[in-house]
Amino acid sequence: MAAAGRYGPVVSALFFKKSCDMSKHAEIDIDALRKIGWDHWDPIGIRQLDDSAWRNNAADEYDTYLLQAANMILQGATCETVAAYLDDIISDAMALGPPSEAVHRASLLTAEAISAYLQVDRASF
Repeated sequence: MAAAGRYGPVVSALFFKKSCDMSKHAEIDIDALRKIGWDHWDPIGIRQLDDSAWRNNAADEYDTYLLQAANMILQGATCETVAAYLDDIISDAMALGPPSEAVHRASLLTAEAISAYLQVDRASF
């Protein structure tokens, strides 16, 4: 389940651009976020699954977490704050226990990659 509460509600794939008229928005490509999540984060090992049908069905578990991370960045959160959110997802929502230093680095790389993606995305508008 998606985490709400201290990080705010989970958002849809449309985000309002920071410091812009609220009628303008940036569209987030969920496939781009999934690639970032699988390349850097992937705490439950989706990318290693042999069954592509199951892998595709399981992908949406990350979607809400990655969309929330993107929303946090668009709202001005630091990459470290977003990494802490992703670590909380791993330990609490996924019940995988406290994240190791390596897992935290993966969360931070994920936040940095999302931030870089959003900078490129915003520059195209």
